[in-house]
Amino acid sequence: VSERDQLLYTAGGVQLAQRIADISKLLDSLPAAERRPIVAVFNAPPLSISLDRPPLPKPQAASETDMQVAMFTTVLRYALGEGMQASVTRPPGAPESYPMGIRPGPAGIPMMPMMQHPGGGPGMQAMGPGGAFFVVQVALRDGSLVTFDSYLPPQDAAMPLRLAATLLVLLGSVIALSLIAVRWATRPLSALATAAEKLGEDINRAPLLAGGPAEVQRAAKAFNTMQQRLSRFIADRTRMLTAMSHDLKTPLTRLRLRSEMLEDETLRAKFAKDVEEMESMVAQTLDFMRDARTDEPVQPVDVMALLESLQTDYQDTGHTVEIAGGAARPLPGRPQALRRCLTNLLDNAIRYGRRARIEVQDGQARITIRVLDEGPGIPQEELERAFEPFFRGEASRSRETGGTGLGLGIARNIARAHGGELILRNRSAGGLEAELSLPRKVTDTRPR
Repeated sequence: VSERDQLLYTAGGVQLAQRIADISKLLDSLPAAERRPIVAVFNAPPLSISLDRPPLPKPQAASETDMQVAMFTTVLRYALGEGMQASVTRPPGAPESYPMGIRPGPAGIPMMPMMQHPGGGPGMQAMGPGGAFFVVQVALRDGSLVTFDSYLPPQDAAMPLRLAATLLVLLGSVIALSLIAVRWATRPLSALATAAEKLGEDINRAPLLAGGPAEVQRAAKAFNTMQQRLSRFIADRTRMLTAMSHDLKTPLTRLRLRSEMLEDETLRAKFAKDVEEMESMVAQTLDFMRDARTDEPVQPVDVMALLESLQTDYQDTGHTVEIAGGAARPLPGRPQALRRCLTNLLDNAIRYGRRARIEVQDGQARITIRVLDEGPGIPQEELERAFEPFFRGEASRSRETGGTGLGLGIARNIARAHGGELILRNRSAGGLEAELSLPRKVTDTRPR
């Protein structure tokens, strides 16, 4: 058989399989009552179609020599797609090809009339002897069965093993190259999405590598430019506030010295207290604006040792702090920032609840620290507002009872800088619960 004939054989089988698939899809889209007129239209050589045939016997495993059935089945199932199943068999005991008009019907499965007699029907004799005969049964989505008696003329039936192997290798190569191309195009998009998600955790992350298609490279460059501008803005703001803090220290120091020269002790004490409050507000405002000092290096932190140290400090000042649970291993983090975060949470709990209870729950991926108090709690609609700068949960605006309103905001900034989260909720038994959740993997992305 010449190479040209081999190509003709292959094309004929593919066309027949595609025709069967197209007819099956059309019938599947129609109600059962409307299918017979369509079958009558398509019931012509080289196909004979029936809606009344019983299910075909389960086909036996194809032998190595029955390459035609295997290849025809593969092409047909690919053409049908998902949702419909197909079974392809030869009449039991039949040779690989039949002269038209002398094919015996399968045992227990009646042949269609046009396939039973010599000449069959219009056009059947034109096919001549030889060729390959297949019985194809397709299960539609509603469970109905459509049976096709199909015939491949001699010029279409032979499927040389060498050509089949070549087609399979070509198909595999195309699929592999497509997967590589898709991976090459989507990998930069995945990196861009990850960088966008992590930007809020650390503004000083390493810039994205511009790779992939031209459009993705432009998006990565635009993202890097945006990150640089945000970083410069925050740095400029921090420098400005640092300069303001330095400038404020001098007049505050002068006020403190002049207050010492006041003869009225009561007035002197009030003056000194006001200056101390101003200094404390300036310091806490600077801590808040610096986003919890992300320049501190990441290192293993013994969470239980840190909590016990805080417990001792508060007990020394006459406050009650209880600890329950434990952490099995150190947590990667920034020690001073975590200490400030927990201190702010404990200050808030003791200020409003008089005592605090710490519950530690360690997991494989995260560690959760809950700080519970017995205070009045916060109205449900104000739980998220509690993290806003200068928000206080009581109306007096007194620093003796309400602080500066920056502690919870600073604590959340620190939690998010570690890739974690801080949320508030009211306890059913009364009081407030602050839940600090921190991941066990923190990447140190400080600029070097």
